[in-house]
Amino acid sequence: MGRAFEYRKERKMKRWANMAKTFTRIGREIAIAVKEGGADPEYNPRLRLAIQNAKTANMPKANVENAIKKAVSKDAENYEELVYEGYAPHGVAVIVETATNNPTRTVASVRHIFSKYGGNLSTSGSVDYMFSRKANFKVDAEGQDMEELELTLIDFGLEELRREEDQIVLTCAFEDYGNLQKGLEALNLEVKESELLRIPGHYKELSDEEVEDVIKLIEKMEEDDDVTNVFHNMNEE
Repeated sequence: MGRAFEYRKERKMKRWANMAKTFTRIGREIAIAVKEGGADPEYNPRLRLAIQNAKTANMPKANVENAIKKAVSKDAENYEELVYEGYAPHGVAVIVETATNNPTRTVASVRHIFSKYGGNLSTSGSVDYMFSRKANFKVDAEGQDMEELELTLIDFGLEELRREEDQIVLTCAFEDYGNLQKGLEALNLEVKESELLRIPGHYKELSDEEVEDVIKLIEKMEEDDDVTNVFHNMNEE
């Protein structure tokens, strides 16, 4: 299926394999969620999302509870969510999401990686318009009526659902992720995995050699401790 498809699978496994870094990133997600909407997950959909991601990554419950306590303490670190935009080699648009307590350090690192691997850091808004923000939820497909599920969840913001092997993937607009989360909870459906995405409106077709150039930049970007997500419009099929 091509190098990009293989890379997509390898990248996810590689990232989740590094549990220490994964737990650190989830801890920052929890800190930001608590700062934004409070420490009670019942009233904070973003915190519920972060807790679900912690479960998916097998983060111990005690770690999650400690992260929440730390986030509401007077010694809590002040993490900011900063988004950087730019281009990888061969005109591939890239959005880098970060969570940092030192913006000066983060922007310097992001700029350095872009430059070193043949890309360039651009200005805010330069590529963001090419992407739509979405939320994905995955639930077990066993015993589910796809048509009935779709009809029920449309009122909660569902835009699309599809089956991937033994799971159902449900997609909604970023603004509706809390609503769809509530809809799934009302149906007593356990969310196995959830994520916030930026989906490109069009994709760049590259040769295998060009794909390798882009992969080098993305992998280095993802290795940075402050980087939480990297999105791009390179065709991965």
